[in-house]
Amino acid sequence: MRKKRYFGRTGLFILSLVFAVAFLLPTILTVSNSFMTQSEIIANYGMIFDGLSPGVSSYVSDSVNLKFIPDRVSFEQYLTVLFRSPEYLLKLQNSIFLVVPIVILQVGIASFAAYSFMRYRGRFKNFLFFFYIVLMLMPYQVTTVPNYLVANFLGILGSRWAVIFPGAFAPFSVFLLTKFMRRIPSALIEAARLDGASEWQIFTRVCLPQCRSALYSIVILVFIDYWNMVELPIILLDNAEAQPLSVFLSTINAGEAGIAFAIAVVYMIPPLLLFLHGEEALVEGITHSGSVKG
Repeated sequence: MRKKRYFGRTGLFILSLVFAVAFLLPTILTVSNSFMTQSEIIANYGMIFDGLSPGVSSYVSDSVNLKFIPDRVSFEQYLTVLFRSPEYLLKLQNSIFLVVPIVILQVGIASFAAYSFMRYRGRFKNFLFFFYIVLMLMPYQVTTVPNYLVANFLGILGSRWAVIFPGAFAPFSVFLLTKFMRRIPSALIEAARLDGASEWQIFTRVCLPQCRSALYSIVILVFIDYWNMVELPIILLDNAEAQPLSVFLSTINAGEAGIAFAIAVVYMIPPLLLFLHGEEALVEGITHSGSVKG
């Protein structure tokens, strides 16, 4: 019995290790290739990017040489990204100016909406919450055209607000935070009311402190989601100078391959630091939100 349990745990460990390595390989490849020279990158991957050029077949007949250790370590790509070409940092700035307002507004709006769903239930509120779930399950391709039409109607098409507004009112945060707030014991709220607390005080001093892990989970998930957005900025921002860095990473060519590796590493740092800082809160927020019936 002990042998079976030992072999079972060993097999599970090996399988988990294989999956972990498979998931980490692209990241390791990106980091290691960012220290290669441009000529070495073109020699290894040039055929792929040439195949993506207009008028050229995207089929790659030759085998691609995946290298994890550069022949010569070079910081040329990072020097170009960080010091010599300010346009890359400007695109990074565009990403920050788009994502940070979306996170702040979405968390704020979701907090008020979730508190309303938690405190005041009824047939209409239940239907409205179900409508939120339906919207959350819709793929973004379905809502892209309505977002374009609304932005055009409001006269904000082509500005940052055309991207910020749809993100600020996204239903995912409302759903997750409502499920978490419904965990709060009603006795705690009633005790605060008996002590003379107003509705605003109950919301700010009782409910929100109880939802710190859920709020941190939402901040991390929303930040990562919109940090990597590509389609919305391309459709809603006609000016390429206002588009985020994620759009540039999706349109690289052979001449920019080395730059793309370096800027991809820089681009991974903010969400990675945010995730590492709030990993425990993220797990706790998702676990508790998913374990309660709404």
